[in-house]
Amino acid sequence: MMNPSHPYSALTPDCALDALDATGLKADGRLLALNSYENRVYQMGVEDAAVQVVVKFYRPGRWSDTAILEEHAFTAELAAREIPVVAPLELNGATLHTHAGFRFAVYPKQGGRMPEFERADTLRRMGRFLGRIHAVGAQANFAHRPTLDIETFGTASRDFLRDGNWLPPDLVAAWDSVVEYALAGVAHCYERAGTVRAIRRHGDCHAGNVLWTDAGPHFVDFDDSRMGPAVQDLWMLLSGERDAQQAQMTEILTGYEDFAEFDPRELHLVEALRTLRLIHYAAWLARRWDDPAFPAAFPWFNTQQYWQARILELREQIALMDEPPLVA
Repeated sequence: MMNPSHPYSALTPDCALDALDATGLKADGRLLALNSYENRVYQMGVEDAAVQVVVKFYRPGRWSDTAILEEHAFTAELAAREIPVVAPLELNGATLHTHAGFRFAVYPKQGGRMPEFERADTLRRMGRFLGRIHAVGAQANFAHRPTLDIETFGTASRDFLRDGNWLPPDLVAAWDSVVEYALAGVAHCYERAGTVRAIRRHGDCHAGNVLWTDAGPHFVDFDDSRMGPAVQDLWMLLSGERDAQQAQMTEILTGYEDFAEFDPRELHLVEALRTLRLIHYAAWLARRWDDPAFPAAFPWFNTQQYWQARILELREQIALMDEPPLVA
């Protein structure tokens, strides 16, 4: 049962369909909830049209209007340069709409399949398109969206978990110790890298946010776009042991540097950024636990086994951050 105190409890199917109607696109009643937790996303049919659209209802209180519009402007800027990103539709002169207290955007439906990142040619093509995205992203800065750094992803996440008493009492000491060592390791990686440039980029470039067609990748969901190092969009394409990751990074950079210069010092940040993401992800689940969708989708969160696994994971990351970085 939906928690009546949670904002999304008011986003009923009828409310979602009425929101699309309010833009001038008449919903035909077809509505399919898509796999999204941070926001609520629905595929909807449109009357008298062969196409379907995707409607994203932004999580209340997460982003300001100006921050959302910066995301929209960035994707529009990329699309104008014929980079295959899925940008929101402009309807009635706007890309951000409101209905019944919810802010939302309407996107064209984009088909595609999961990219095969184990293929060298796929990685090279991904690298080329990411190089194009970053070449545009480096031309200006976000003014209203935050930066991915140790403070926002690491320290703030650690403090939220610590202050909220999320850990079992018998694991608090172990967690406190390992997270401090992990954040110290992240700081050391940043010191080794030196000053690296922060640019606008996708921010959450994993396989689920890339739809592959015969024409190549289509990038969706720039909701986590923020200022940060370019390598954040590259390391999320890597998998396997070090040798495999090295070969994958070589292919990615072969394509990437056709369109943008890559600073090899950023490779010192690969494991540091992975560590920050692990800490941030645990805090993200805790922050969203009042949303009924989260206990249903992540029943293993906040169990004894969950925190034991996170402690072990961070210990492994501490060791990885001490190893030499991948090479360009």
